[in-house]
Amino acid sequence: MQDEYRRKLSWQRIEMVVWVVLSLVVMHSNGWAGNYPFKPGERLTYVLRWGFIHAGEAVLEVRPMTEMGGQPANHFVMTARSNGFIDNFYKVRDRIDAYADADMQHSVHFIKKQREGNYKRDVVVYFDWVLNQAQYENKGKKKDPIPLMPGSFDPLSAFYYIRHMEMKAGSKILQPITDGKKNVVGEARVVKRETIKVGGQSYDTFLIIPDLKHVGGVFKESKAAKIHIWVTADSRRIPVRLKSKVVVGSFVGDLVKVEGL
Repeated sequence: MQDEYRRKLSWQRIEMVVWVVLSLVVMHSNGWAGNYPFKPGERLTYVLRWGFIHAGEAVLEVRPMTEMGGQPANHFVMTARSNGFIDNFYKVRDRIDAYADADMQHSVHFIKKQREGNYKRDVVVYFDWVLNQAQYENKGKKKDPIPLMPGSFDPLSAFYYIRHMEMKAGSKILQPITDGKKNVVGEARVVKRETIKVGGQSYDTFLIIPDLKHVGGVFKESKAAKIHIWVTADSRRIPVRLKSKVVVGSFVGDLVKVEGL
């Protein structure tokens, strides 16, 4: 029973790290320039490791433009899955579909389907920019709407929003983020610029450390918890490595495949 609990915490930590990366690596700007550093067909694949154990993979995709509420919208997808070995103990099949307006000014819809062992969650977040509010729903049960700060994004859309932003060592990253239950200003520091090797390839990167004060779960349980994120220093701003250490162990996510750039 204790081993099952640790496995569950470990995978939830892996998912939370990816979630925090997408939530907090977001920079304040004066508007969208319209010069997208991504395009439909882009696909980024990451290998997820818990200590020395290969736990699974996460994939980020840019899908073709679609419509939401009769308006054109960007469509982003994130999937996370455990591998065959971990499936024997705690099978994970998660998917997020995020939609942002065509000009990348804010989110317009969000869907999250979680399948982790016996745990199941079907989340939808509805955005109403006339009333400036969002409403969270899980398995058909809706919570009360929450007010939205202007320019708020769901965490996945936020990841794509920041990819045309300028970064420099010593700067602070700020942006309103919402999961439908709360709306906060995510914060992170751009610590330094450095060259790292991932999968035998060298990358010129910025090291970013998010502030975890708005994050619960295993991060709240670990007083010294930190996440380190390395993103490419070019105009694409692609995360190539994610690293964390919390109460249930260490986690590393490495970029292993890039398609459609």
